[in-house]
Amino acid sequence: MFQFKQFSIQQDKTAMKVGTDGVLLGAWAPVAHHPYAVLDIGAGTGLIALMLAQRSGAEQIDAIEIDGDAYEQCVENFEASPWADRLFCYHAGLDDFMEEWEDEYDLIVSNPPFYTEDYTSGDARRDAARFETSLPFEDLAEAAGILLSENGMLAIIIPYKEETRFTALAREEGLYPIKITRVKGTPESDIKRSLMAFSRHETNNIATDELVIETARHKYTDEYITLTKDFYLKM
Repeated sequence: MFQFKQFSIQQDKTAMKVGTDGVLLGAWAPVAHHPYAVLDIGAGTGLIALMLAQRSGAEQIDAIEIDGDAYEQCVENFEASPWADRLFCYHAGLDDFMEEWEDEYDLIVSNPPFYTEDYTSGDARRDAARFETSLPFEDLAEAAGILLSENGMLAIIIPYKEETRFTALAREEGLYPIKITRVKGTPESDIKRSLMAFSRHETNNIATDELVIETARHKYTDEYITLTKDFYLKM
């Protein structure tokens, strides 16, 4: 179990455990536009949806998860949280969900699988949870183009090297970057991740910044502490 300040995550059944990427997205995703309805695509344990329940007043927070064990764990974590009445997980893939859904969302979040190399870890469930073939970027961009409300936002975390490609895919769906935070592990390391927010309204003034997580092992930067202190017990 992973204990946060206001909720806990059971993760013994799932291939993908609580990680920095999910915490970053859950803490960073824009909520200043006061979303009423939120969708987490590929919810895993439900971490990001739970963080958004804590951060926002959204009345409807839906999640979809295709893996059966992860789905069961997500439901368990939702039901044990203080926001059980606002959280709901669907056991479905994105295609199946899209076929039956008619609602619009004011915020869509996803920490999508992104290993595109021809590589397997030997763990089929971990590969399915992490390899892009289980949720292609094209499908994620298309779904957001269909499901987002007029003033809604899509927030994702992806490898920095995929930033240009995803931006082009989103543009094809009428979605444009409005905020980008590029993440480095240490001041000396290369940029590894991009936190990106998209909307239907194009702007020439994309808010862009950089986030460094640590200055040394377990010596976190002030910026990272500020971003995550409402969640981590020891921040």
